This record gives sequence, structure tokens and C-alpha cells, in this order.
Amino acid sequence: MDSVASMIHPVILCGGTGSRLWPISRQMFPKQFLPLMGDRTMLENTARRVSGPDFAAPFLVTNEEHRFIVAEQMRQCGVETAEIFLEPFGRNTAPAAALAALTIAAKSPEALMLLMPSDHVITDERAFIDAVHIAADAAYGGAIVTFGITADHAETGYGYIRAGEPITPASHVCHVDRFAEKPDRATAEAYVASGDYFWNSGIFLFQVKTFLEELERLQPAILDACRAALKGAKRDLDFCRIDAEAFGESPALSIDYAVMEHTALAAVVPVSMGWNDVGAWDALWSLGEKDADGNVVRGDVILEGAKNCYARSDDKLLTALVGVEDLIVVVTDDAVFVADRDHAQDVKAVVDRLKAAGRSEQMSHSTVYRPWGSYRSIDTGSRFQVKQISVTPGAKLSLQRHHHRAEHWIVVEGTALVTCGEKTFLLHENQSTYIPIGSVHRLENPGKIPLRLIEVQSGGYLGEDDIVRLEDTFGRV
Repeated sequence: MDSVASMIHPVILCGGTGSRLWPISRQMFPKQFLPLMGDRTMLENTARRVSGPDFAAPFLVTNEEHRFIVAEQMRQCGVETAEIFLEPFGRNTAPAAALAALTIAAKSPEALMLLMPSDHVITDERAFIDAVHIAADAAYGGAIVTFGITADHAETGYGYIRAGEPITPASHVCHVDRFAEKPDRATAEAYVASGDYFWNSGIFLFQVKTFLEELERLQPAILDACRAALKGAKRDLDFCRIDAEAFGESPALSIDYAVMEHTALAAVVPVSMGWNDVGAWDALWSLGEKDADGNVVRGDVILEGAKNCYARSDDKLLTALVGVEDLIVVVTDDAVFVADRDHAQDVKAVVDRLKAAGRSEQMSHSTVYRPWGSYRSIDTGSRFQVKQISVTPGAKLSLQRHHHRAEHWIVVEGTALVTCGEKTFLLHENQSTYIPIGSVHRLENPGKIPLRLIEVQSGGYLGEDDIVRLEDTFGRV
């Protein structure tokens, strides 16, 4: 077996709309990009989990809006990627898996592919790796293996898998007897009591040739569309931008509906690995380290007589809870969310109302991330706006101009290399400059530490679309 085929090729799915953990998760910055459990983001933890000697460089599937966040987080955690596919729009997990499987199969159809979401918590990583090795043996034997999580309580928010007989007498891998949709409470309790049902983790391992053969048999339209989308793909810096018209012809189906519920090759590895899909705020309360009164706290929070609460302040805003029980309290710089823990899932209704009202709080944070760093709106009024801008070392913004606004820049930390018209000059801490309306300008960070500056905009129109890019390192227009 060649070296490509002998390694496991991780494929990490980085989609999601960010509604279930609002207000810290937003459409432009969903939960996989957030450090919900510790200092690293969920995406970084997922990538590092599969960066050992048995694993090849991962493939990632994401979208246009998140591409630079994905690339930067992979850089930050030191993981080199095999490819980052850019989907023009979501088509669910089966087409996303097909894109990666076709790419891997072009080099080695015998290779194993491990497909996983980017936004799950796995606290027992040793158990996860052991389960992957067990599943690999079955996958080499022709099985399409999913990972069934040992259910320790009745959960109505998960799908279930009923395990059948072992695929061989001594195997820890079982045939899948049936997939079950999210049940009601009584049915979930019966599933758990039986011992035959496991939570459906949405993680899969298979040989790419096996998966593609079954997809060809069961959903040929998906495979045809993905082949055409890859054939028409274009390079865009470090990304593979697949053809939108061809990809749009693919049915939007999950792997479960497209393949697993119809194939005779479906198998399941039961595993207990501290798995949680963090589908709501109460999940973070369950996973978190609790004080003597059952509270989980993150950020600048004071508790007085509070019990069994999850309290989080993500913007250094002092938050105090007094004499309350079983609450979720989440504070950001532009929103406060309070809910009974039993109603944590209902946050989606809030997000839907924000969308219907056209409010920006469901879409993005006050801090907006760009490929060169980030900016945060500090104050806005009639004909002015104040931002804090952070530029990562070595990065530069596009060469640009504005038709309707002038800008004042004051350096707070680091060194700025400024282009304004025909002049290029350095600004150091406590120095400032003025960019007149219509002037061609650029901001760069030539130093080794982050550049932070305050930008004061003034003019008749201050929208982000008042920008003409004349030259851009990141290929934007």
C-alpha cells in the first residue's frame, strides 16, 4: 500500500450559521471559530486532534465569508492544510464530502477519509483516536463507518443509531440496524434504556473508492455535479474556488440521507469520548467546570447567591448575578442574552426575529475580522465614526480610496507604514496622520508586533461599501 493510501485524510466541515449560541456566535463568525472550551477555537482543536503521525494534512470545506478566518486559524494553530475548498453556497454534507473524496481518489482511491464537523467537543481524545483505528480496519474491509456515542442520558436534540450484530465475531464494529430521527422524551428514554442505541455523531470514516461507488449508485446527480464543479474550479490564493454553476446542480443532501440510510455497508463504532456538539448554551453549562453552587463562569462575573447558572461576559463588562437559579446569562459589547436553562434552545427564535427586522446583531459582531486583522466600531454619530483597527505583523490593507469620507489615523501600538498619495512614511506610537477624501492610501504593519490604531472617519457617507480597491493582496474587489 502506498504512503497516501496508508494515511487517514481528515476532512473538516466549517459551515454553520451561528444561531444556536447567539450572541457570541453570529452568521459571519459562528461557533467553530470561537474559544468556547479553553483558549483555542473549536476549529483549531478539531484540526490539532487529527494532526498526529497517522493523519495526512487536512482538507477543509468552508464558504466565501469565512475563508480568511479558516486560513488564519490554521496558521495560528500550526496546521498545514492540504486544501481549503470554497463552496459558493451550502449543499449539505454529502456534496462537501464528495468534493474531498474525488480529490483524494485522484491520487489514491484506496485512501481512508475521516469526515468530521469543526464545531464538536471531544474531551477524551485518546478514546477518539482508538476508535478511529478500530474503524480503519473495518473501512479497509469495505465498510462505511460512523461513530456512535454512548448515550448517558435521554437527549431529544440528537439523532440515534441502533447497532446490529458485529461485522465479524471479534469486531468492535457493528452493522447499522437503523437510523432514528430526533425522538421525543419518552422514545429517547427507551432508546437509552435498551443499550442498543447510540447518539449519531456525524463523524464518518471510509475508503474514498467505497464512498464514491455508493454515491454513484445512490445519488449520481451529486457526484456528477461535484465532478463538474471541481473541473471548473479556480485557484484563489490558498483556496480552491469550485464552480458555482456546476455545484448548484447538486441535490442538497446529508450523508445520512444520501448514503448511510440506504447502503448495506453502513457500520458503527460505539465510543465514549466526551463528545458534545455544543448545540445550545446549556451544553456549555454541562461541559464546564462548576463551582460549589453548580455555576459555570467565564469572564468578569460576580455571583451572589446564584445557583446552577452559566454566566459569561465576553467583553470585560462586569456582570453580576444575585439570588437567581438555572439561568443562562451571556454578555457581549452589543447584546445581552438571558434565558432559563431549560429554554436555551429557544435562542433561535430571537435570531429569527433579528433577521426579520434586518438587524445587524445576528449577522456580525462589533469586531469584524478581515484577512489582515480586524476592526471594531467604538462610536458612531452624525457624519463621524470611530474604529479601533488591528493589523497583524507583516499584513497590509488594500491600496484604496474613498469617495465620501476622510480618515484620521492615530497609532496606539506598533509601527504603521502609510501610503497617502505619492508619499510613503512611517508612523510610531502617539503619532497621527490625515487621509483626505479621494486620496489613494494604504496601511501596512512592517513590524513584528500587532499594529493598533484609532481611526476617526468623517464625511457624508461612512458605509463599508465606500471603498475602491486599486490593488489587493487578498484578491478582493
